[in-house]
Amino acid sequence: MSSAALSETLARTAPLYQRVATVIPPIEWPVFAHDIDAILELKRARNAVILAHNYQTPEIFHCVADIVGDSLALAREAMKVDADVIVLAGVHFMAETAKLLNPAKTVLIPDTQAGCSLASSITAADVRLLRQRYPGVPVVTYVNTSAAVKAESDICCTSGNARRVIESLGMPEVIMLPDEYLAQNVAAETGVKIISWAGHCEVHERFTAAEIRSLRADHPGVIVLAHPECPPEVVAEADFAGSTAAMADYVDSKRPARVVLVTECSMSDNIAASHPEIDFVRPCNLCPHMKRITLPKIRRALETMRHAVEVDPAVAAKARRAIERMLTV
Repeated sequence: MSSAALSETLARTAPLYQRVATVIPPIEWPVFAHDIDAILELKRARNAVILAHNYQTPEIFHCVADIVGDSLALAREAMKVDADVIVLAGVHFMAETAKLLNPAKTVLIPDTQAGCSLASSITAADVRLLRQRYPGVPVVTYVNTSAAVKAESDICCTSGNARRVIESLGMPEVIMLPDEYLAQNVAAETGVKIISWAGHCEVHERFTAAEIRSLRADHPGVIVLAHPECPPEVVAEADFAGSTAAMADYVDSKRPARVVLVTECSMSDNIAASHPEIDFVRPCNLCPHMKRITLPKIRRALETMRHAVEVDPAVAAKARRAIERMLTV
């Protein structure tokens, strides 16, 4: 790119840079600006929207995404999208969910290897075996699963609505899959007996209670917000536990002077961009799958219309029922 063209691109994207100026150094912006400028034009040409999870990096989250949020918010908003093309800046199960709720639209995932340790921890056959072992016990499946697993469940949930979903069933015992720690944390809140699965999020399972205590010693007065995919002993050490959306709402409403978000790294960056007055302590863990999604890959997806997500119609019909049932709770 010539210096004149670069100057024009930087001028066009300058308002977007102001959104992330506190978390992206000026020297790095030219690296992002060309792809951002191209993506915005491609969105217009393709009649496309970009849905981005809270764990996406700031240049994606704040500069090219049309809809942002946690898994529940993205699932809800996917149903309202007025576009021909949806690009899911997140992991594969999220793109599948968007496709399930928008079967007539083209849904693209910029990198097919953007997976999830939870989704890969359980299969549809595993769920069928659990139903045989516990006949009559309802199956609640976390959205962090494949469409095939969702199709074998009665209802889906997210970390943001798991308690409401469990309580809506009115049952003394449920099967909740596949996140063992989320199940344990919800069981502690509801008093419902939960049969769980030994699946764990590779980001959240690595946090420890000792780490939280050390943070408090090193940063007096820090407020600790933890994701419910963390081990129960970590949640017990926190001041608040909730989904990524709930953590963002907490920061917006409480405005703590110093805070630590016990979750994926980009979450702090994205909230910090809007709250430069807050001191964000950052002992975070990276999600290698979320970080597979980059601006160049989003641009390439829109240029080539790859990689389109497809779900077997027979599987999709059953999986869609489980998701739609969740959305009514």
